[in-house]
Amino acid sequence: MATKAEVLDFIRIYGDKMAEHRQELTDFDQAIGDGDHGINMNRGFKAVSEKLPTLGDKNIDDILKAVGMTLVSTVGGASGPLYGTAFMKAGTVLKGKEELSDQDVISAFEEGVGGIKFRGKAVQGEKTILDSMIPAIDAIKKSISEGNSMTVALEAGEKAAWEGVEYTKTIIATKGRASYLGERSIGHQDPGATSMAYLFQAAKEAAKKSGK
Repeated sequence: MATKAEVLDFIRIYGDKMAEHRQELTDFDQAIGDGDHGINMNRGFKAVSEKLPTLGDKNIDDILKAVGMTLVSTVGGASGPLYGTAFMKAGTVLKGKEELSDQDVISAFEEGVGGIKFRGKAVQGEKTILDSMIPAIDAIKKSISEGNSMTVALEAGEKAAWEGVEYTKTIIATKGRASYLGERSIGHQDPGATSMAYLFQAAKEAAKKSGK
């Protein structure tokens, strides 16, 4: 079971990663997008980290919804609505929970995918966040079905996410600013898929810290 403390730790770790990789994500975005993805994600998660101390007594669903609402209101560009919606939708399937089963974690991730698909009108294979997120979730589900712990499953998920990032280099962008480049977008990795891979890395690290 993932505890509320582990969920808060995951969010903190992810925020640290957005700060650490701010320039890298911005550089990727300058190649094919608006050039501000890392800056925007760092700003959003800085606001989230400032809010976290007030969320310790909340249920996990309320924590995720608060994170989502903060991202929507502070992250510019497309990333705020997409990441914000993902966190808010993930919270909707965890009503009143203070601990998460493996299936709860999977359901939350899947609900996040649904939110991104709805908000971004995107599907897998269009050089977006989904190209690392969906393979990661599929790998997690497969690993859990084989009897592995969530920590092991998240390791598989992160690996699949990075493979998804590599895949985005080989395809044409058909969504967002990158789509204007057409075939010139080939060879560049998607910044959103990259920031999403760091999310699975953060989840894995939080799970490992818990020692489960």
